[in-house]
Amino acid sequence: MKEKKLDDPTSVAHYLATLEHPLKLEIEQLRALILETNEDLTENIKWNAPNFCLNGEDRITMRIHPPKQLQLIFHRGAKVQEQPKDRLISDNSGLLTWKTNDRAVATFANSTDILAKSSALSAAINAWLRATAAG
Repeated sequence: MKEKKLDDPTSVAHYLATLEHPLKLEIEQLRALILETNEDLTENIKWNAPNFCLNGEDRITMRIHPPKQLQLIFHRGAKVQEQPKDRLISDNSGLLTWKTNDRAVATFANSTDILAKSSALSAAINAWLRATAAG
């Protein structure tokens, strides 16, 4: 049976309200930052964590386990697509660790780390959404 996606923001809020996690405040901090960065994003739960979509397509998924750090996975959705020749966006900040040219990871240790990287993260989110909007 396919898992139902929870597109209603109150479902994500409910999930977080009942979540027991040592970095819960940081999860909420990242979620707020992402949603404030782009008003066109919607959210649901994927991989037992907040997931952010543009036009119904998964674009950024939070990874909260193991609970020693938080990661944001920047991707182009669930379906495998042809690899672009170059990375989809440039990241002069060093925020992103590239897994493939269309998949990158941002890692955060704690609230201070999130705050220190917030400008670079906002820029990366908007660049990613622009780069992946067509596909």
